[in-house]
Amino acid sequence: MTLLDDLLGDLALEGLELREVVAGLGEAGWRTPTPAAGWDIATQIAHLAWTDEAAVAAAAAVSGDPSAWDELVTEGLDDPEGFVDTEARALATLPSTDLLTTWDAGRQTLAEALRAVPEGQRLPWFGPAMSPASMATARFMETWAHGLDVREALGLDYAPSDRIRHVCHLGVRTRDFAYVVRRLDPPTEEFRVELTAPSGEAWAWGAEDASQRIRGSAYDFARLVTQRIHRGDTDLVTTGDDAEQWLGIAQAFAGPSGEGRAPRD
Repeated sequence: MTLLDDLLGDLALEGLELREVVAGLGEAGWRTPTPAAGWDIATQIAHLAWTDEAAVAAAAAVSGDPSAWDELVTEGLDDPEGFVDTEARALATLPSTDLLTTWDAGRQTLAEALRAVPEGQRLPWFGPAMSPASMATARFMETWAHGLDVREALGLDYAPSDRIRHVCHLGVRTRDFAYVVRRLDPPTEEFRVELTAPSGEAWAWGAEDASQRIRGSAYDFARLVTQRIHRGDTDLVTTGDDAEQWLGIAQAFAGPSGEGRAPRD
């Protein structure tokens, strides 16, 4: 099995689990507000559906048909920061059965499109271009993070799986981006990140002798880099001022930095 196969398999599972959460909701349930200001459950799913479609267009662009991607880019030029949210809100106006059907079709098409990308090609995106594996990782991260929002809105418990390793990996890889998006200079030193997986397995990134270090639960780290938990509510322990600064600004998603979550009472 290739890395892309592994990623797409985990992405499919994550999407199916979230689908089970929302599929039985009535129209009123789809309008339940979520922790994201101004977004109900329909908007959360619409955002995932629209972004999957955008990723399909990006994959098609490097497979010989750039028309859909070029159209997206042209539309986005009018409102670069608000374009994605506007599209999600528009799609969220669909009846819930239509929205669910759209999301289902998009998830299937995305997997096929990523597998069809010619070897060595990178997909254009709203940030840096990405390999098919990186795109699958990003789609997993978004599906997982927005799934947390939906479950929180419905008051549902959530037991994380070791699939969150993909989110943690992306969080580590996007360290410098968190600084750049805030117009700060990233540290030059590599950090050591040591996390405990939900299964109890030990995961690690970075040089063993790094002076800047982070350790704690993978679940808290994944929630922090997707801004689904306040830094003060995590069990993460740092060594070094740079490591602590990073945890205060970390984000694994593209676009402008958000406000993050308020601390628990």
